[in-house]
Amino acid sequence: MIAEGRSINITLIFSLTRYAQVIEAYLSGLEALIGSGGDPSRVHSVASFFVSRVDTEVDQRLEAIGTGEALGLRGKAALAQAKLAYRLFRERFSGERWERLAGLGARPQRPLWASTSTKNAAYPDTLYVDELIGPDTVNTLPEPTIAAFEDHGSLARTIDTGVDQAAELMRRLAAVGIDMDDVGVTLEDNGVAGFHESFQHVLASLDAKARQLSRR
Repeated sequence: MIAEGRSINITLIFSLTRYAQVIEAYLSGLEALIGSGGDPSRVHSVASFFVSRVDTEVDQRLEAIGTGEALGLRGKAALAQAKLAYRLFRERFSGERWERLAGLGARPQRPLWASTSTKNAAYPDTLYVDELIGPDTVNTLPEPTIAAFEDHGSLARTIDTGVDQAAELMRRLAAVGIDMDDVGVTLEDNGVAGFHESFQHVLASLDAKARQLSRR
C-alpha cells in the first residue's frame, strides 16, 4: 500500500518484533514508490503501538508465575517496551538509507501510542501519558485521560529517558519466564478478532438499514 502512495495507519502493534517489520515495510514501500516515479512527500503514516494492554497481559502472566521477583515486575513492561520502540524508531529513521529517502521528500512514520488509558486502577491514571512524551510521537487519549492529564499530568520530554533501564527490565522479564514475542502474538490475535467482530457488526447494521429502507 505504501508503494502505491497510500497513507496508512498500521495498527495493533504489540511487540518490538512486529514493529521492526512494520518499519521495514514502510521503508521498502517508499523505495518501491520512488522507483516507480511516485512522490514520497505525499505519503503520511503512523505505527500504532499499543501500550496498556501489554501490561494487562504481562501482569496476568506474572501473577500466574507468582514469585516475589515476578510480582515486583508488574506494571512496568508496557512503558519499557514503548521506550525501546522509540529507540528503534530513532535508529531506523536515521543513517544513509533514511537520509536518501528524506532527501527525496519522504516523511518519517511516527510512532503512535494507543491504548493509553490505565486499565488497572492501582496504576496512576496518567501513567501512559507522562512517560511517553517526545518528538515525532502521537498519543491518542480518551477524554477521561485527557482530563486527568490536564489536571495533574507531568509535561516533560520522557520518551527517551531510562532506556537502558527499560532494556534491563526486558531481560528481567525474560529471566522470570515472560516471552514478550508470545505476549505480542496473543494480543495481536485478540485484537484482530475484536476488530473483525466490530466490522461484522457494522456490516450487519448497514445491511439491516438497507433492508429497512428498501421496504419503504
